[in-house]
Amino acid sequence: MATILTVDDSPSMRQMIRMTLEPAGHSVIEAGDGAQGLAKAQASRPDMVITDLNMPVMNGLDLIRALRKQPTLTGLPIVFLTTESSDGAKQEAKSAGATGWITKPFVPAQLLAVVGKLVRS
Repeated sequence: MATILTVDDSPSMRQMIRMTLEPAGHSVIEAGDGAQGLAKAQASRPDMVITDLNMPVMNGLDLIRALRKQPTLTGLPIVFLTTESSDGAKQEAKSAGATGWITKPFVPAQLLAVVGKLVRS
């Protein structure tokens, strides 16, 4: 299955994502902020990134912009998982290079469906 990097400053949110994805056969790598996420993405080359928007050190938009500049990560699906739901925030995310958007709190079946649609097995 897929290796998925989850980037969120909330340990409980990362745990919920792990508990949703691992039973479905996916491998999960965790990072607590965008800077850690960027380093882990470069080191592990995941199949997909799920990131929060509002985080310390480097926010989700800056992370997406940085990931999109990495030649080794071309075509990487990146999904926002955030409490933000305004059209303006969604548009900014799309322009930064986000592939998709899920609003917290997430429904496990919805997260699995998005992963299934975006990750090539």
